Amino acid sequence: MNSKLFTPVTIGPLTLRNRTIRSAAFESMCPGNKPSEQLLDYHRSVAAGGVGMTTVAYAAVTQSGLSFDRQLWMRPEIVPGLRRLTDAVHAEGAAASIQLGHCGNMSHKSICGCTPVGASGGFNLYSPTFVRGLRADELPAMARAYEEAVNLARESGFDAVEIHAGHGYLISQFLSPSTNHRKDEFGGSLRNRMRFMDMVMEEVMKAAGDDMAVLVKMNMRDGFRGGMELTESMEVARQLQRSGAHALVLSGGFVSKAPMYVMRGEMPIRTMTHYMDCWWLKYGVRMVGKWMIPSVPFKEAYFLDDALKFRDALPDMPLVYVGGLVDRQRIDEVLDLGFEAVQMGRALLNEPGFVNRMRTEEKARCGCRHSNYCIARMYSIDMACHQRLSEELPPCLKKEIEQIERRG
Repeated sequence: MNSKLFTPVTIGPLTLRNRTIRSAAFESMCPGNKPSEQLLDYHRSVAAGGVGMTTVAYAAVTQSGLSFDRQLWMRPEIVPGLRRLTDAVHAEGAAASIQLGHCGNMSHKSICGCTPVGASGGFNLYSPTFVRGLRADELPAMARAYEEAVNLARESGFDAVEIHAGHGYLISQFLSPSTNHRKDEFGGSLRNRMRFMDMVMEEVMKAAGDDMAVLVKMNMRDGFRGGMELTESMEVARQLQRSGAHALVLSGGFVSKAPMYVMRGEMPIRTMTHYMDCWWLKYGVRMVGKWMIPSVPFKEAYFLDDALKFRDALPDMPLVYVGGLVDRQRIDEVLDLGFEAVQMGRALLNEPGFVNRMRTEEKARCGCRHSNYCIARMYSIDMACHQRLSEELPPCLKKEIEQIERRG
């Protein structure tokens, strides 16, 4: 078949065996903030399934950057466990990447061990908790935490890092006019709002040297009124190109303000609350969840229209497309439009061997039906597709999933 999909692609110093990347969809498989056998087995299965590179999701660069209690926290004692994971991925012929970030205000003292910090102070309704704005003199140390995390990633055997600068986490909170209300040199104009990102990228590129690929996940739009739109995000992309980033992963949305803009579809609220332990949070979310997490209609390749604008504006920058890819023909279309690679999350959770199947089936399509059960479950247990569970789902959850799938 005349397709780019199974041709090698080079990102910085790294060459992948094909143009597929497992996106950094949070696995929630790290109890104690360290890698588990479950995490290793999942990424090994995706690598064995034919992907060019698999990305271990959201590793916090400091303890204050943790947003979940089953999330990685980069520190020396987890290096041996991560090395076992990367060795397993490499043995299957795939490359290994790790996403590095800081959640900013999207945390709680019970998780991150301190008053959550962000670009600006205030109250985070979604935790809920008060948040402290970072002082200017704290920002250089925070940027160096990214450098230290890159060094640990190299020691752990990773071939690439993905810096998370989107989705309303810390770098994104500095970039967005909605969350950056600072009056110093890190607030106000876009030039000022990019200063923290610039500090981080300087440290990251220094640590990456000439043997690690650096990808950056960024927002094309924040997904709500008052957030960052295309005009500003295009300037952010150009600045990241100037900083030396090897590729940009084009995404969008804020997990705190527009979560379904990131993922699309409908959040199964009953499923989400079913797995919660905290009784008052369970009933609170059940009562107001539909208002707090409004649905956004799913369509295949839902970020493509915006991503094409970036493709036109940045002809020399390697761009990775992510968002709503479940079909071999649509993946070929995206690659033919000039994107260097594609990322998939839910498709590979539903079918870890989907890439291998695409190699032999020109019209291959994964079985993901976009109910977002995996996302609802992720917040409390782990990320898993309801089609691959060993246990039986309660009838009330089956009914909710079936209704969402019919509406979708």
